[in-house]
Amino acid sequence: MAGKDFRLVIAVGTLLLGGSVIGTAMAAKLYRWVYKNGEVHYGDHVPPEEVKLDREVLNEYGVTVKVLPHELTQDEQKAQQRQKAIEAAEQKRLRDANQRDLVLLNTYLSVDEIEALRNRRKELLDGQIRVTEIYLTNLREKLAKLQKSASHFQPYNTDPNAPPINSRLARELSNTLKSILVYEQTLADTRKKQTQLVAKFDNDIDRYRHLKNLN
Repeated sequence: MAGKDFRLVIAVGTLLLGGSVIGTAMAAKLYRWVYKNGEVHYGDHVPPEEVKLDREVLNEYGVTVKVLPHELTQDEQKAQQRQKAIEAAEQKRLRDANQRDLVLLNTYLSVDEIEALRNRRKELLDGQIRVTEIYLTNLREKLAKLQKSASHFQPYNTDPNAPPINSRLARELSNTLKSILVYEQTLADTRKKQTQLVAKFDNDIDRYRHLKNLN
């Protein structure tokens, strides 16, 4: 034990034996803090300017019973908030994962049931894809015919004597092009949705096998 700590214990012990001061000594808190240069200080209160240092609370025997951390800097506060946010997100992820496991186990009785539902959902999307592909084929054929008709008119015909395209044909060309773009996007979205659906069901099957020890 360092000299100062030893003297502190003796001093506190002396106070406790002082009769009339026993109650006061036991009721008061004693603090210990250390400067960066190693200098140790004791007191029954911590000056406001010292709250940036770690402090120890001592009992009547001079034994540390609690450590009060130093006042956090702004950077330390931000780091602490980030860490709490990370921990909260991880706890939420675990809760959500546990909830998904419960739903999985309570919804299906076997892997065959999961596969059957996956196949039905996939078939529905297969049907949407086929219908969209048919629409696109028809629209592209229509566009080819419209473009052939428009080739006789300006601005699609470079002949300066060619007549300008009439408004009906121009409007039909524009609407057909827009429809093609819409259905192409719909087709891409449906295919993406199907890929994601199959991947989700495959993950559910793997997880179900793991939970049921079927691997």
